[in-house]
Amino acid sequence: MIETACTQGWQAELRLGFAQRSTKTVLASRSQRGPLAVQRPFYPEGEVCHAYVLHPPGGVVGGDQLQMHFQVAPNAHALLTTPGATKFYRSAGLPAQQHQHFQVTQGCLEWLPQENIFFPGANTALHSTIHLDTTAQYIGWEIHCLGRPVIDEIFATGRALFKTALYRDGKPLLLERLLIADETALHTAAGLRGQPVVATLLATPASTAVLELARTQCAELPIGQAGATLLNSVLVVRYLGNSTAQAHRLFRAIWQAIRPLVTGRTATPPRIWNT
Repeated sequence: MIETACTQGWQAELRLGFAQRSTKTVLASRSQRGPLAVQRPFYPEGEVCHAYVLHPPGGVVGGDQLQMHFQVAPNAHALLTTPGATKFYRSAGLPAQQHQHFQVTQGCLEWLPQENIFFPGANTALHSTIHLDTTAQYIGWEIHCLGRPVIDEIFATGRALFKTALYRDGKPLLLERLLIADETALHTAAGLRGQPVVATLLATPASTAVLELARTQCAELPIGQAGATLLNSVLVVRYLGNSTAQAHRLFRAIWQAIRPLVTGRTATPPRIWNT
């Protein structure tokens, strides 16, 4: 594995299966390969299983291939987050890829990670595929920071590809793709309009009441831009600005407001968010 890490990058895979046992959701199955892991579950709200996904190397480099597979069985409810930002460093040529595969059957999955930071020169592709059955519930977000705006660093070189596919009963509800391949894409109207932080929150099943709650939070945003829409019973919230902290505050506020309507539970933030 050491030789592979040096010449081709880490080949890492994490598979987690969540199931309902008696009065709570448990981590029923787990397998891992390479530097991806999960901490022991926490139960700050009783039945719901909170788990933290870890990437011990602390950063992703060219050639790294990360695969995450999460399955939620009937009546189970899992909330997953990460303890810190994931950093994608400059590549010497090889691309780095992170694929996330979520399968939820008559249960609920919440995927609420910290942000991804892309250093200039990074060559990355992030793919998220979510498969839900008829009654499954899902809330998830992704926050991407291109460059490091706190030190006025711009993502002037590099490539970042973001793809998301959300299905219910095998039918696509949302398919989207965003490619940032040069500095020009950061400034176009169809790109990031000069803003380094782009973020998306998805929640389903969602109603007009959920949409109005999200729009209320977006309207209170002091700087940056945010908007919400309802598409095929999916709440889609977009943020575009220059602050990952602001994106997190907005999405956490929306999550706290809509969670009771989407999942039937009041919001209990993961403990790690307080550190």
